[in-house]
Amino acid sequence: MCTILKQMALQIQVHKDELTELDNAIGDGDHGINLARGFGAVQEKLPELESQDIGSILKTVGMTLVSTVGGASGPLYGTAFMKAGAACKGLQELDAESFLKAFEAAIGGIKMRGKSDEGEKTMLDALGPAFRAYAEKAEAGLPLKTALEAAAIAAENGLAHTSEIIATKGRASYLGERSLGHVDPGAASSALMLKVLAENA
Repeated sequence: MCTILKQMALQIQVHKDELTELDNAIGDGDHGINLARGFGAVQEKLPELESQDIGSILKTVGMTLVSTVGGASGPLYGTAFMKAGAACKGLQELDAESFLKAFEAAIGGIKMRGKSDEGEKTMLDALGPAFRAYAEKAEAGLPLKTALEAAAIAAENGLAHTSEIIATKGRASYLGERSLGHVDPGAASSALMLKVLAENA
């Protein structure tokens, strides 16, 4: 798990400017900067987390993101990781079934914290389709990596679809119809994280 989180932190750093550029168009213009700072803090903690179970690692990641990432994405991603951690309590490794529970808990946390759902031009428009694609593969008995690859593709498709949605949540909602034609930065970072998971599972 720590290896995957290290890769996630590296990829967010690589794509920091791109994520910030997306946020410049419809948000505060700080999404990439904030996430990179948060995952930088996570990366610093990874050496001391190596020996812990997956649930404890994810809980620490969530708490770190809440305390270091500004804007809406800190509480949203922080809650997602903490809820996933609670679903993985005591686990030393993840299989397709245990990840399904963690993924479901994470999305539930985002919906609760953000008081949002799919169709509002948020990260849920990438995560919702990703979860359904993942669940379909996992419930068919396919391995974790196969299910994650399907989730990553669905997240990319969901991300593309956000350009066709009028934002009704967050700063982007102030733009109304002017938010059309722009993809959601949170959906972009969610799709990026799922891609890292799929490539490193």
